[in-house]
Amino acid sequence: MNWQFLYLLMTSLENKLKNPVWYSLNETHKKFIITYDGVQFYHPDICTFGSFTNVEKTAKALNEYSKLSKNFFLVSEHETPLIDSNTVFIEKKIEGCQMVLDNLVDIKITENIVPLTEKHANEIYELIWLVMPGYYQKRSFEMGHFFGIFKDHKLVSISGQRMQSDDFIEVSAVVTHPDYTRRGYAKQLVAHTTKEVLKQKKLPILHTDKGNTAIPLYEKLGYRVTRDMNWWLYGRK
Repeated sequence: MNWQFLYLLMTSLENKLKNPVWYSLNETHKKFIITYDGVQFYHPDICTFGSFTNVEKTAKALNEYSKLSKNFFLVSEHETPLIDSNTVFIEKKIEGCQMVLDNLVDIKITENIVPLTEKHANEIYELIWLVMPGYYQKRSFEMGHFFGIFKDHKLVSISGQRMQSDDFIEVSAVVTHPDYTRRGYAKQLVAHTTKEVLKQKKLPILHTDKGNTAIPLYEKLGYRVTRDMNWWLYGRK
């Protein structure tokens, strides 16, 4: 084995994980990119996430992107973006963390997990906005594969794929209708979606709020917390 090559490969992946939005937009999702000097965003119809490599450039870029979207995020591990307070205001900082799969703990899948298609786009949007409003656009469905569980002829639980690079895919949009929680749906969907990522020979990752009660569930499936990942939510004045 070429250990130097392996080291370089691991170093490259580590750099990508430190700035997942940036590398997703540079690689798998480059067709969705809106780029400024040192700052990149998804097209707002797809996702309102942005990232940067030069914090000194963020104020100007936020001014420009605010013309396209009323509310939007910058995602960073440690750095605090600069803003032009005449144009943009910060609504809140969401203190989050990144989780990376170590070894998938196999669980029994007892539910019928269905691949979701474009015909389910409205149902996906409505369920996510019911449970977790603000993070998902109708065309976010185009970011990756989504899977669901149906009960009583309606979609009640979802897991999907969001940010993607050549090396990793983020498991995201893990939501269950409030009337159908505590039945193990989310656990089975995350396990299923994780396996689908592994089939593509990519690393499954997750992002969640610090203190989220779902973190122990993810840990039981073989994920571990690896770093902070903060979400700065801005609004247009």
